[in-house]
Amino acid sequence: MDISKTIAMLKQDPEFAQNVGMILVHNGIVRGWSRSDHSSVSRIDVTVKTEKVEQIRAEVEQLKGIYKVVVETRSGVMQPGDDLLFLIVAGDIRENVKPALSLLLDRIKSEAIDKHEICE
Repeated sequence: MDISKTIAMLKQDPEFAQNVGMILVHNGIVRGWSRSDHSSVSRIDVTVKTEKVEQIRAEVEQLKGIYKVVVETRSGVMQPGDDLLFLIVAGDIRENVKPALSLLLDRIKSEAIDKHEICE
């Protein structure tokens, strides 16, 4: 995903300016070390439950003050440094947008993405 282009596209919506005062972006990247023990990771194998991602995206988009939610996930074998997950949450004020992004990220990571790290 080209984040700048995606945001520019969102801004083309005639109702954007009336509904959006904040956009938050998450760009998840494959780490070169394991969260569990900091061992070196050479690659990861990622499986995405696409229907679950869409369900979560739609639910978060219905939260108070949220105008649009955009999600792009990547699956397959990836190397450290590769982009894994892009999230964009556009909404009215930070009190609504910040928790929505956090909820979106936490739910997608726990409910819709399975990762298997291959350590060196």
